[in-house]
Amino acid sequence: MGGGGGRLGDIAFEDRMATVDFRVGERAHIVVDSDVCRSCTTRACVTACPANLFAPTADGGILFNYEQCFECGTCYMVCNGEGALTWTYPDGGQGVVFRQG
Repeated sequence: MGGGGGRLGDIAFEDRMATVDFRVGERAHIVVDSDVCRSCTTRACVTACPANLFAPTADGGILFNYEQCFECGTCYMVCNGEGALTWTYPDGGQGVVFRQG
């Protein structure tokens, strides 16, 4: 079973990512309210996102890059700021697409 060094099971992370397409929609399916984020003390979204799509800003807010989001919902589950994240499904035909290798 899975060794270290960026491997998941018997497939290297890079090879697994080659089976993922991101169909980027014009509308972000996750919207971050940086005003709410400024009062956050945990920044849990930054460390919990498996795709590393959340980044703290110098003014205390959070930037989010939805273009390569796995749509796993982890950020929504760990966020402790009421109203900091608005999460909806991407528009039809948009978002992450997992393919068999």
